[in-house]
Amino acid sequence: MVKKGMKTIDLFAGVGGIRLGFERAGFNTVFSNDYEPACKDTFDLNHDGAKLTIADIMEYPIKEIPDFDILLGGFPCQPFSIAGHRQGFDDDKGRGNLFFRIMKIIRKKKPSAIFLENVKNLKNHDGGNTFKVIKKTLENEGYTIKSEVLNGMVHGNLPQNRERIFIVGFRDKDKAENFSFPGEKTLKKNFRDLLESDVDAKYYYENKPLYHRLKDDVNSKATVYQWRRKYVRANKKGVCPTLTANMGTGGHNVPIILDDKGIRKFTPLECFRLQGFPKNWKLPEIADSKLYKQAGNSVNVSVVERVAKEIARVM
Repeated sequence: MVKKGMKTIDLFAGVGGIRLGFERAGFNTVFSNDYEPACKDTFDLNHDGAKLTIADIMEYPIKEIPDFDILLGGFPCQPFSIAGHRQGFDDDKGRGNLFFRIMKIIRKKKPSAIFLENVKNLKNHDGGNTFKVIKKTLENEGYTIKSEVLNGMVHGNLPQNRERIFIVGFRDKDKAENFSFPGEKTLKKNFRDLLESDVDAKYYYENKPLYHRLKDDVNSKATVYQWRRKYVRANKKGVCPTLTANMGTGGHNVPIILDDKGIRKFTPLECFRLQGFPKNWKLPEIADSKLYKQAGNSVNVSVVERVAKEIARVM
């Protein structure tokens, strides 16, 4: 489907969800990078070819990045997220400046296309000024930009309500005008289709402090629930709320379900499946908290795959 040898680099790669979507569309990954060492355990266990390079991309020499055709980047969303402090480019940890590092790589390498992913709130952050800066900066480098907010349960046949903004740019204006984001598709998967058959007792709440706060309200096997600090919230039938990075820390966003054995939270593998990772996705022997964080920080792989296939078509 893709012109032979079409190469991508995968920045802020995490465990490689964006990479996986693009490789399913026929692209070849030549470089993957992330700052978090624990991601490498999961990444290298599941991907052939280029392994994950653990390094601070702000310091990594651009000359050591292999030549490529498309830049992929799910750049950190915390500076722009509703759930965070929404500091944007002024983020006190410096994460907002990572976009400008992306731009430096683009100026040096001049890829044919770019693909960026972030939280929905990026579009409205700082009254829309943040997104205007991003769009204008890319346009000044010669890219025609298109963007769209896509939802896993609407565009990816995934039973997770996850809205993210996708930004696609092409140096060739004709290719950009020929590109369209994927349309809606009927949701056919239920979260129960993705559950493990044999779940360890540690994921169940019985005999744990929170159990008495859950037992009366978590009463349907067809519903995903959340503990919202003081109360139980029931979500749309068959659909999971947005998975987050704090699921493994006892945070209020942990999804909860009822099965034949009792009330429990999703396992890390189930969270990856809800993101569109394959059922044979392998997990390393590391702390569950790290695996939950990796899953929550990742992307809806099937949504990325649909966008990647459209990029492949126009290129």
